[in-house]
Amino acid sequence: MADETILITGATGFIAQHTIIAALAAGFRVRTAIRSLDRADEVRAYLAHGGAELGDRLSFVETDLLKDEGWPEATQGCTYAIHSASSTPSGQYASEEDWIRPAVDGNLRLLRAARDAGVKRVVLTSAFGAIGAGKANPGRPFTEEDWSDLDGNIAPYQKSKTLAERAAWDFIAQRGGGMELATINPTAVMGPALGPDTSHSLMMLKGMIEGQPGQPRIQSCFVDVRDVADLQLRAMTDPAAAGERFLATSGDALWLVDVARILRERLGDQARKVSTKEVSDADMKAAAETDPKARALLPLLGIDLSASGDKARRLLGWHPRPPADAIEAAARSMIAFGIIKV
Repeated sequence: MADETILITGATGFIAQHTIIAALAAGFRVRTAIRSLDRADEVRAYLAHGGAELGDRLSFVETDLLKDEGWPEATQGCTYAIHSASSTPSGQYASEEDWIRPAVDGNLRLLRAARDAGVKRVVLTSAFGAIGAGKANPGRPFTEEDWSDLDGNIAPYQKSKTLAERAAWDFIAQRGGGMELATINPTAVMGPALGPDTSHSLMMLKGMIEGQPGQPRIQSCFVDVRDVADLQLRAMTDPAAAGERFLATSGDALWLVDVARILRERLGDQARKVSTKEVSDADMKAAAETDPKARALLPLLGIDLSASGDKARRLLGWHPRPPADAIEAAARSMIAFGIIKV
C-alpha cells in the first residue's frame, strides 16, 4: 500500500480534504487535484489542522473540470482515483447548464484519463441528490436502487449530480475498458470543519445557532464527513464494491426541529438562541411570496427523506457515527473558527 498512489480530486472541498487525511493515515501516497495551485498552501493548512502527517506523500496537480489539460498527468501512475470535484450550491451560476456541464464533463474527463492511465477503480462522490430528488418518497427508505426524477421538481444541483452519475455509469459500460467504478451518495454531510472556508451542507446550522426564529418542516438524513471518507476508501479497495452505489447515511431521518433540539442538548449556553419552534407550512408559503430563499424550500416541506445505509454496512463493514455526534462536531468546529457567532 505504501507504494500505491491514489488521485483525489477537489482538494479544496470538505469531503475531499477528509478523504485525503484518511488516505494518508492508511498509508497511501496521495496526489490531489486542485483548480489552482495558488490554493495548495491553504489546503495543506486545513489538512494539518485535521491531523494529517503531510510529509512527501502528498502532492498537488492542477486540473479544471472544463479543460482537458492536466488530467493525463493527474492520473498517470495511480492505482485508484476518488473523484470528489464537482460544482456545489455555493457557486454563482447563471443557468442550469452552468451546473450541469462541469459535473458531467468533469466526470468524463477524469474517467477517460483514468482509463487511459490504467487506473484499476474510480470512486465517484455523487450525492443523495442523484437518488431522492424530484419525486415523492416510495413509501420506504430510499436505497441505491432509486434514481432522482429529472422530470420532477428538481434543483439544478441535484439535476447535475444525477446526470453526472448516469454519464459515469454509461461511460464504464460502453467505454470503460475494464476499469471499475463505485459511487458514494452522501446525505447531508456534517462533522468537523477544517477551516473557515466550509461546506454548504454545514451552513444550515449557522442560522439555527445564530437565532433564526423557527425551523421549517423539512427533513434530512445526515452523515459525518469522516465516515464518508472511510466509506470512500472501503469502496476503493474492497472487491465487493466494484460496480456498486452506496448511500452514505447514518441513523434515521431528522426534522430540522430535531436538529435544533440536538444543538440545544449538546451545546448548552452556546445554543441559547436556537429555536425549537416549528414554522408552519402556511407561514413558509406566505414568506415565499417575498423571500427567494423561502421559495426554494417549498418543494421540501413535509417530504419524507428517509434513506438506508444498510448496503454499505452489509457489504463493506461500514460503521458510521450517530447523526447527533456528527451535528455536534460540525457546530463546535464552526463556532471555533468563528463561522458561527454565539
